[in-house]
Amino acid sequence: MDIVKTAKEVGHNVEEKVEHGLEVAKESFANVASHLPFANLAKKGNDTFRVEIDLPGVKKEDIVLKVEDNILTVKGVRKMKNEVKKDDYYLCESNFGLISRSFVLPEGIDTEKIDAKYEDGRLYVTLEKEESRKAKSIAVS
Repeated sequence: MDIVKTAKEVGHNVEEKVEHGLEVAKESFANVASHLPFANLAKKGNDTFRVEIDLPGVKKEDIVLKVEDNILTVKGVRKMKNEVKKDDYYLCESNFGLISRSFVLPEGIDTEKIDAKYEDGRLYVTLEKEESRKAKSIAVS
Protein backbone atom coordinates (compact mmCIF):
# COMPACT_ATOMS: atom_id res chain seq x y z
CA MET A 1 0.00 0.00 0.00
CA ASP A 2 1.33 3.39 -0.96
CA ILE A 3 1.29 5.63 2.14
CA VAL A 4 1.53 8.86 0.12
CA LYS A 5 -1.43 7.85 -2.08
CA THR A 6 -3.52 6.89 0.97
CA ALA A 7 -2.67 10.15 2.76
CA LYS A 8 -3.71 12.14 -0.33
CA GLU A 9 -7.01 10.25 -0.55
CA VAL A 10 -7.72 10.84 3.15
CA GLY A 11 -6.83 14.53 2.75
CA HIS A 12 -9.13 14.81 -0.27
CA ASN A 13 -12.01 13.12 1.60
CA VAL A 14 -11.56 15.40 4.61
CA GLU A 15 -11.50 18.45 2.33
CA GLU A 16 -14.76 17.36 0.65
CA LYS A 17 -16.44 16.79 4.03
CA VAL A 18 -15.31 20.21 5.30
CA GLU A 19 -16.58 21.93 2.15
CA HIS A 20 -19.92 20.13 2.45
CA GLY A 21 -20.14 21.08 6.15
CA LEU A 22 -19.45 24.73 5.28
CA GLU A 23 -22.25 24.69 2.69
CA VAL A 24 -24.69 23.20 5.21
CA ALA A 25 -23.66 25.80 7.82
CA LYS A 26 -24.04 28.60 5.26
CA GLU A 27 -27.57 27.43 4.40
CA SER A 28 -28.46 27.14 8.10
CA PHE A 29 -27.21 30.65 8.86
CA ALA A 30 -29.11 32.03 5.86
CA ASN A 31 -32.29 30.39 7.18
CA VAL A 32 -31.74 31.83 10.67
CA ALA A 33 -30.97 35.28 9.23
CA SER A 34 -34.22 35.23 7.25
CA HIS A 35 -36.11 35.14 10.59
CA LEU A 36 -34.20 38.07 12.11
CA PRO A 37 -36.05 41.33 11.74
CA PHE A 38 -34.14 44.19 10.12
CA ALA A 39 -33.21 47.00 12.48
CA ASN A 40 -31.84 50.53 12.31
CA LEU A 41 -29.90 51.97 15.22
CA ALA A 42 -29.50 55.71 15.61
CA LYS A 43 -28.19 58.13 18.20
CA LYS A 44 -30.33 61.22 18.67
CA GLY A 45 -28.32 63.94 20.36
CA ASN A 46 -26.05 63.01 23.23
CA ASP A 47 -28.65 61.49 25.53
CA THR A 48 -31.14 59.52 23.41
CA PHE A 49 -30.89 56.44 21.21
CA ARG A 50 -33.50 55.02 18.85
CA VAL A 51 -33.93 51.50 17.55
CA GLU A 52 -36.32 50.85 14.65
CA ILE A 53 -37.24 47.21 14.08
CA ASP A 54 -39.19 45.90 11.10
CA LEU A 55 -41.91 43.47 12.18
CA PRO A 56 -44.21 43.11 9.16
CA GLY A 57 -47.15 40.82 9.72
CA VAL A 58 -46.80 40.95 13.51
CA LYS A 59 -49.69 42.30 15.55
CA LYS A 60 -49.00 44.76 18.35
CA GLU A 61 -50.34 42.34 20.96
CA ASP A 62 -47.90 39.65 19.75
CA ILE A 63 -44.80 41.75 20.50
CA VAL A 64 -42.78 41.22 23.68
CA LEU A 65 -40.07 43.69 24.70
CA LYS A 66 -37.75 42.73 27.57
CA VAL A 67 -34.59 44.14 29.16
CA GLU A 68 -32.42 41.77 31.14
CA ASP A 69 -28.73 42.10 32.05
CA ASN A 70 -28.39 45.18 29.82
CA ILE A 71 -29.76 43.30 26.78
CA LEU A 72 -32.90 44.50 25.00
CA THR A 73 -34.78 41.59 23.41
CA VAL A 74 -37.65 42.00 20.97
CA LYS A 75 -39.81 38.97 20.15
CA GLY A 76 -42.84 38.72 17.95
CA VAL A 77 -45.04 36.03 16.51
CA ARG A 78 -45.87 36.38 12.85
CA LYS A 79 -49.18 34.85 11.79
CA MET A 80 -49.68 35.88 8.18
CA LYS A 81 -51.96 34.02 5.85
CA ASN A 82 -52.64 35.10 2.30
CA GLU A 83 -55.58 33.02 1.15
CA VAL A 84 -57.37 33.29 -2.20
CA LYS A 85 -60.42 31.17 -2.97
CA LYS A 86 -61.84 31.21 -6.48
CA ASP A 87 -64.16 28.89 -8.35
CA ASP A 88 -61.33 27.24 -10.25
CA TYR A 89 -58.38 27.49 -7.83
CA TYR A 90 -57.26 27.89 -4.26
CA LEU A 91 -54.07 29.63 -3.08
CA CYS A 92 -52.79 29.76 0.47
CA GLU A 93 -49.41 31.27 1.34
CA SER A 94 -48.64 31.33 5.04
CA ASN A 95 -45.76 32.75 7.03
CA PHE A 96 -45.82 31.73 10.69
CA GLY A 97 -43.21 31.74 13.38
CA LEU A 98 -41.34 33.42 16.17
CA ILE A 99 -38.97 36.19 15.23
CA SER A 100 -36.50 37.59 17.72
CA ARG A 101 -33.67 40.10 17.92
CA SER A 102 -31.46 41.17 20.83
CA PHE A 103 -29.35 44.27 21.33
CA VAL A 104 -26.67 45.01 23.91
CA LEU A 105 -27.59 48.38 25.40
CA PRO A 106 -25.00 51.13 25.73
CA GLU A 107 -23.68 51.82 29.21
CA GLY A 108 -25.94 53.94 31.41
CA ILE A 109 -29.34 53.49 29.75
CA ASP A 110 -32.28 54.21 32.07
CA THR A 111 -34.33 51.02 31.70
CA GLU A 112 -37.29 52.69 33.45
CA LYS A 113 -37.59 55.24 30.62
CA ILE A 114 -37.66 52.92 27.61
CA ASP A 115 -40.50 53.89 25.29
CA ALA A 116 -41.89 51.70 22.49
CA LYS A 117 -44.38 52.52 19.75
CA TYR A 118 -45.62 50.21 16.99
CA GLU A 119 -46.78 51.70 13.72
CA ASP A 120 -47.29 50.21 10.24
CA GLY A 121 -45.21 47.08 10.87
CA ARG A 122 -42.32 48.92 12.49
CA LEU A 123 -41.44 49.06 16.19
CA TYR A 124 -39.79 52.27 17.43
CA VAL A 125 -37.88 51.94 20.69
CA THR A 126 -36.48 55.07 22.35
CA LEU A 127 -33.77 54.74 24.97
CA GLU A 128 -32.55 57.51 27.27
CA LYS A 129 -29.39 57.81 29.31
CA GLU A 130 -29.69 57.90 33.09
CA GLU A 131 -29.97 61.46 34.43
CA SER A 132 -26.55 61.25 36.09
CA ARG A 133 -24.95 60.37 32.74
CA LYS A 134 -26.60 63.04 30.61
CA ALA A 135 -24.44 65.85 29.34
CA LYS A 136 -24.91 69.06 31.29
CA SER A 137 -24.12 72.59 30.24
CA ILE A 138 -22.38 74.68 32.85
CA ALA A 139 -22.81 78.42 32.79
CA VAL A 140 -19.65 80.46 33.24
CA SER A 141 -20.08 83.57 35.40
